[in-house]
Amino acid sequence: MNLSTLSPAQLDTLKEVSNIGMGHAATALSRMLNTRIDLRVPRIAMIDIGDILELVGGAEAEVAGIRLAMNGPTRGTLLLIFPGDSARGLLARLLVAPVADPLDEMGVSALKEVGNILASAYLVALGGFLGLSLLPSVPQLAWDMAGAVLDQIFGELGGTGRALLVETEFHGEASLPEVIRGHFLILPDPATLEAILSGAAGGRPA
Repeated sequence: MNLSTLSPAQLDTLKEVSNIGMGHAATALSRMLNTRIDLRVPRIAMIDIGDILELVGGAEAEVAGIRLAMNGPTRGTLLLIFPGDSARGLLARLLVAPVADPLDEMGVSALKEVGNILASAYLVALGGFLGLSLLPSVPQLAWDMAGAVLDQIFGELGGTGRALLVETEFHGEASLPEVIRGHFLILPDPATLEAILSGAAGGRPA
């Protein structure tokens, strides 16, 4: 199977899986914020790991990066990256208070919980589609320039490979008036990636 591109049918299938996962995450976040939150997936694509820095605004762009490991029969890394302004906007609504600079323990905990909710919901949807039980590890948070946040991950992966990009938009009511955007990335090992793409080639989720 050619792992470098996604066919229109694979894109449609993976976007449907992603929308299911984000729908579950939106329900959990709505309860957390006590207001309606919608999570939308405007774009899904397979990208080179080396293109992630450009995607998030370059090495010097300020970002919040939430990293989790994919546990179960498959292996990989889950990475949720918010631009600094989006992370602050989301935190302001989660904490209903000014965001501390540098980020305090409460802010760190809130962002980790958002990452855990999104990763858990996505892996439940993906696991259901693949017929596997997938769980995320405890989240790790780094708030720094994108280059510093991604250097360690690039080093562990040898700077090469493919990532499944799930663009994510947070839409809300009065408590979240502006759109908050994030980059949700699945960096699977080669066998896991082939399982995902083979599943996508097989048809729509049940």
